[in-house]
Amino acid sequence: MKLLLISNSTMPGEAYLEYPKHEIKKFLGDRPLEVLFIPYAAVTFSFDLYEQKVAGRFAELGFQVRSIHHFSDPVQAVNDAEVIVVGGGNTWQLVRMLHENQLMNAIREKVIGGTPYIGWSAGSNVACPTLRTTNDMPITDPKGFDTTGLVPFQINPHYLDSNPEGHGGETREQRIEEFLEINPDVYVVGLREGTMLHLENDQINLIGNRTARIFRKGTTPVELSSADDFSFLLK
Repeated sequence: MKLLLISNSTMPGEAYLEYPKHEIKKFLGDRPLEVLFIPYAAVTFSFDLYEQKVAGRFAELGFQVRSIHHFSDPVQAVNDAEVIVVGGGNTWQLVRMLHENQLMNAIREKVIGGTPYIGWSAGSNVACPTLRTTNDMPITDPKGFDTTGLVPFQINPHYLDSNPEGHGGETREQRIEEFLEINPDVYVVGLREGTMLHLENDQINLIGNRTARIFRKGTTPVELSSADDFSFLLK
């Protein structure tokens, strides 16, 4: 499989998809591929607008984008895709629409078969076994919590080390500890903004100049950098 799982689309003060664009280009190569974009996580703006934003950036890299909402048969669109890209937004809405359109297994089988997969934020969440480490408010019934399970671990994108000053609620680490109390055999990767995970040929590595925080029940969380071995996550 080939996966590029990105924490966030945009860093403060940058253009949309600016920081990951060079890694996307390296990941996809020089062939003029057609990208199937899945915009279902968009809630407060249209799928057409989302497609335009993504298409503009990918066009700079030499790739053509077409959104899945233009296809009368979404499953066939996935089956025919050269590249699958899943954008961020609200994970609950994304998962609901993937279930409603019967796309979870279709995406899983297609990517296992070798089709490159890129996701950011919610798009990274749905590469995991379940949506339950998303940060998003459950604005809709997702019609099931299971996702594609392309990787055996969980991701918490946009990972933050502490709460904003004056906020008295649980930290992100405390929320992840709650998840691990119920799911003790699962690794959770706190994927900080500006970083991404690249998986290819059973090898996985971190890209970016910040560390990832790795959680598992019964162990002290550890910080790993792009120089460290992440292969244990795949076992």
